Amino acid sequence: MLKWLLFALLAGFTLASDVLDLTDDDFDSKIGDHDLVLVEFFAPWCGHCKRLAPEYETAATRLKGIVSLAKVDCTSSNTVCSKYGVSGYPTLKIFRDGEDSGAYDGPRTADGIVSHLKKQAGPASVEVKTEADFEKYIAHHDASVIGLFADSGSASQVEFLKAASALRESNRFAHSNLESLIQKHSEGVILFRPPRLSNKFEDSTVAFTEEKFTSSKVKKFIQDNIHGICPHMTDDNKDQMKGKDLLVAYFDVDYEKNPKGSNYWRNRVMKIAKGFLDQGKTMAFAVASKTLFSHDVSEMGLDASAGELPVVGIRTVKGDKYVMAEEFTRDGKALERFLQDYFDGKLKRYLKSEPIPENNDGPVKTLVAENFDAIVNDDSKDVLIEFYAPWCGHCKSLEPKYKELGEKLSNDPHIVIAKMDATANDVPAPYEVRGFPTIYFSPAGQKLSPRKYEGGREVSDFLAFLKKEAANPVIAEDEPEIKAEL
Repeated sequence: MLKWLLFALLAGFTLASDVLDLTDDDFDSKIGDHDLVLVEFFAPWCGHCKRLAPEYETAATRLKGIVSLAKVDCTSSNTVCSKYGVSGYPTLKIFRDGEDSGAYDGPRTADGIVSHLKKQAGPASVEVKTEADFEKYIAHHDASVIGLFADSGSASQVEFLKAASALRESNRFAHSNLESLIQKHSEGVILFRPPRLSNKFEDSTVAFTEEKFTSSKVKKFIQDNIHGICPHMTDDNKDQMKGKDLLVAYFDVDYEKNPKGSNYWRNRVMKIAKGFLDQGKTMAFAVASKTLFSHDVSEMGLDASAGELPVVGIRTVKGDKYVMAEEFTRDGKALERFLQDYFDGKLKRYLKSEPIPENNDGPVKTLVAENFDAIVNDDSKDVLIEFYAPWCGHCKSLEPKYKELGEKLSNDPHIVIAKMDATANDVPAPYEVRGFPTIYFSPAGQKLSPRKYEGGREVSDFLAFLKKEAANPVIAEDEPEIKAEL
């Protein structure tokens, strides 16, 4: 009896999920039932999917009645996954009125998903009708962009609402036609920085001053000013911290429980940051919780156990990483020296790498970050590279075939068959790995232009590809030499 009761309870928990399960059979008929729905395309064996699952479930429950969340198991629903071009897991897409509205590029935590989708579901700009509502709106922990217009039908308000619609995913917008607010703040667009991030290095408000009022100019104004000198990076806004080389100071940032302490270290970063920005240096700065961003801290090889002191790293637009080895000092001098060395080109980039294998004579060469350049960028050789994850089911299925390919080509001095654990090593530019396995071909003499392999994954498929693309005649075991097609 107890066993059956336990089973019933477990079944009840399973049925209680607020995430909709969609399949090949019902996707098309059910997706149009929702004005707005976020769909996760996943595989049960995918590690990233397993990590996302509890966050996704929590977000679905919190968004119930506001935005629907759904999921599709691509191992059993191949048709719908193929239809929407799913090539890696998890893939998240937003659907509006049954139509694919594009990729979901927001955070992948429950808080981030909820915040992101609420912005998608509500109006692009909230109308503020009282001064009390206005004060409440600008007191939010994120920046607020407010449009104040005397005439609700003016061209300026129309352009403002266009800008709000375009940037609604990443910013908060409100507008008002209250005369009292216009008299107090003046007509136009004003960006209000979060009160919790108030500091002496920058103004708490920034006004749009362009003479010509267009949505494109308003968007540029927002994008140029929204973050200020040194924002608090969160899961919700981290994807906006792109476009410039970014320095992040990681420490115990917590604006709920310790705002004073959080701003203490942030102000020391800002002081040094402003000095370099005033010199015309191009760099973005941020502070972030070392707990929330423990993965980033680990990826940079930083010591998260450094007590209250910030640990600092730079990630460039190209993906290169630089870490501050010197201990952070309260006067900021260590940070100043680190930045000066960076701008002077004196720093050595940091590579996350497994040790170089002592023996790498097998049919499939093992790549790590430290030997990638020596093996792959040998200009005399064509190299086929599989980027894999140890937990990936497709990678495990490919492994014996990939090894057989390496064995067949083991006597060819001009072709290298290689693999790299992309979860344990930095993947260098220009390679992009967003799912597993990802396979690239690095042609001899064209090392700056590797090509993603999109062909079949049988040994015969790989051989056919190499015979066509290799710079030299392919020498395969048990097969005669075949000239490459010109």
